[in-house]
Amino acid sequence: MAKLNKNLLNILVCPVSKGKLVYDEENNELICEESKLAYPIIDGIPAMLKEKARKIS
Repeated sequence: MAKLNKNLLNILVCPVSKGKLVYDEENNELICEESKLAYPIIDGIPAMLKEKARKIS
């Protein structure tokens, strides 16, 4: 499983809320607390589509 290039965190935002993203290394996804969405990272590339995200509580 490819890991995220952490420099991307400086420029990426949630496409729904435009909020800050936090890298969850354990689950290999980007989390947005504002929109309560988790975006998967597939082969090192964040899938930043609302349709690909899962809802978190």
